[in-house]
Amino acid sequence: MPVITLTTDWGTKDHYLASVKGSILKQIPDARIVDISHQIAPFNLKEAAYIIKNSYSFFPEGSIHIIGINTEESDKNPHVALVKDSHYFIGSDNGIYSLIFDSEPDQIVELDITQDSDYYTFSTRDRFVKAAALISSGKKLEELGPARDKISEQMLFKPVLSADSIKGIVIYIDNYENVITNITKDLFEKTRNGRKYRIVFRGETIKTMKSSYSEVNVSDMLALFASNGHLQIALNQANASSLLGLYMDDPVKIEFFD
Repeated sequence: MPVITLTTDWGTKDHYLASVKGSILKQIPDARIVDISHQIAPFNLKEAAYIIKNSYSFFPEGSIHIIGINTEESDKNPHVALVKDSHYFIGSDNGIYSLIFDSEPDQIVELDITQDSDYYTFSTRDRFVKAAALISSGKKLEELGPARDKISEQMLFKPVLSADSIKGIVIYIDNYENVITNITKDLFEKTRNGRKYRIVFRGETIKTMKSSYSEVNVSDMLALFASNGHLQIALNQANASSLLGLYMDDPVKIEFFD
């Protein structure tokens, strides 16, 4: 029973999602279809990459992950299938994979598969599902098209380090409006080296890290490391992003002192 995951920016109002699921079940009747998310902001590769990066490894090895975001094919953004960490990924090589993975995939091919329709605006249904069906039937990746050496790259801002600080940015706002940054616990501990610290953003300062939301009163501000190891700024049972005016790509700084 192959696991097929779907991540798109389609929402659930229109026919797009239903037609893709129908196509999957027609070609792979025993597939287990899992929706990762269909609420990605339109064409937002960074948001999609964050969600996929933090979820795909929890699926069984051999799972096939279809990414239906900004899928129109061009010379610059070819359709590809690839393998990473014993997982298959199918989508457009538009830079998203460089945001998901910290290193090159184990294998990449450019899809050389005839579409299932004469229309070229719905590649996820008409090509990606066909590729998933071939993979689930036992076809080797090299049978789906010619090999590629590397994935297209999209620049991702990395924290800037100095002797006394880490300068990061907001990389995601979750459904609760918790604010997630690109500063990780490992980076924090290595740079801190036992020193005191303060977290500074938008004129606010937080001087202690918490382990859970309940350590502060309702609506109070806190900082903690989320389950994926990233620094998160939140308000207990309130909307941190809108109430603190903290949004995507805004700066967050940790200062260290003795």
